[in-house]
Amino acid sequence: MGRVFGSVRARAALGATVVVAVALVAAGFAVLGVLRSNLADRAEVDAGATARAVASKVAGGVAYRELDLGDDTPVQIVDEDHRVRAVSDDLQAVTGTGSSSVRPVPAPGEDDDDDGAGEVSSTPQYSAGTARIDGETAEYRWAALEVTDARGEDVTVYAGAPLATEQGAVGTVRQAMLIGLPLLLVVVAGVTWLVTRRALRPVEGIRREMAAITASTDLSRRVPVPGSYDEVARLARTTNETLTALEASVERQRAFVADASHELRSPVASLRTQLEVGAAHPELLDLDGAVEDVVRLQRLAADLLLLARLDAGERPAHASVALDALVREELAQRLGDRVPVRTEVAPVVVPGSRGQLARVLGNLVDNAQRHARGGVRVAVREEGQWAVLEVADDGAGVPEGERERIFERFVRLDDARSRDDGGAGLGLAIARDVAVRHGGTLAVGAAPEGGALFELRLPAAEALPTRLSAALAPAGPACPKPTSATYSPPPRSTSPDSSDSMPG
Repeated sequence: MGRVFGSVRARAALGATVVVAVALVAAGFAVLGVLRSNLADRAEVDAGATARAVASKVAGGVAYRELDLGDDTPVQIVDEDHRVRAVSDDLQAVTGTGSSSVRPVPAPGEDDDDDGAGEVSSTPQYSAGTARIDGETAEYRWAALEVTDARGEDVTVYAGAPLATEQGAVGTVRQAMLIGLPLLLVVVAGVTWLVTRRALRPVEGIRREMAAITASTDLSRRVPVPGSYDEVARLARTTNETLTALEASVERQRAFVADASHELRSPVASLRTQLEVGAAHPELLDLDGAVEDVVRLQRLAADLLLLARLDAGERPAHASVALDALVREELAQRLGDRVPVRTEVAPVVVPGSRGQLARVLGNLVDNAQRHARGGVRVAVREEGQWAVLEVADDGAGVPEGERERIFERFVRLDDARSRDDGGAGLGLAIARDVAVRHGGTLAVGAAPEGGALFELRLPAAEALPTRLSAALAPAGPACPKPTSATYSPPPRSTSPDSSDSMPG
């Protein structure tokens, strides 16, 4: 059974057939009920009219033996003692009335003349029963009407109306439904099957193409998009967009692996050469160069590991980080910088990872010092709901056409620069990825000093502890003013940082 209804077409056809069948059966019962009720009401009207006509004659003083009760409509007149006073000529048996007898019984004094007038009740009572006329028994609807005859006797006139018409009409409708319902369900199932098959034909084409793409691993292929504007067409377009993103991701991963292998090859080869020379000629071993190569490998491995964690979707811990304190602490720990760093910081708190934000600050400062001529400026301020960190230098700056390209991985704008001075080209890529993971942005522009201006924007925390402390202080400004300091340590003798090598 599961395999028979395993397809969407079969389940859709079955579901539509069941729904239509239930609706038609319910509608059929309702139609039959309404039809039966209307015909029964019609029979009651006919029986009531006949009973009232006979009762009017009885009340008018017509003797029971002189009543013309007719042959087609059964009529029975019964007194209070359940004696039959008059009955139709052809009535042979009766049920559902005041008496089952069909033989009239004369009452004493019935033949006496009486010029009085009787009275007819206004409302008949109805009941169901049977009557046999000319040897045929049928169901009837009886109308009972009480009347007082001219002699003052109370009798009840029973007049019946046949239900054969109602039964025949209901039977005809029921038979038509029993014949038409299965045919209609077959039509519904067939039409649903064909319509669903036609609607799902593009889906099967998408499935086949996806299976072929999976088998061939050719992500440049795309699934066919139908010309309609329905859900299937949107599914095809979304699938193609997903394939495009997946192809770009795979190509980026391949390029990343190739670039990482290329970057690792040079320090590994250099380190191996130095170790081999040192093994053969210990007096020629360049220990400082070997240490520099090991440091470079360590930094490159750390960058690659951080990028891998970011690509895997690692989210930063949402701790409160005082951005101004972070800048002061990180710059105070930097020894041997080539150019001094000037700071302009105001108290700002952001949610995020202190380690990752420190990494961003270090990469931006390393990049600025690498290309600055005389100084670097680091500023922290708050603009509305944003915390802004600026790192500016007075170097050559970044050409406007290259300001987005420098954030790509393993990109160096100055190909003539040595790798030792330029790094691996990962610092700015890491900085932008961290900024995005923190819900912010990182962009580059022109600095007032003439060089490059890197602007990091992060969502500011809703509650700032530094502001709260300042507000609770007994004296002083309500908001601390930006402070300025200059960090000018002696020249550095160790190898340059390889976090990045972008100009500006």
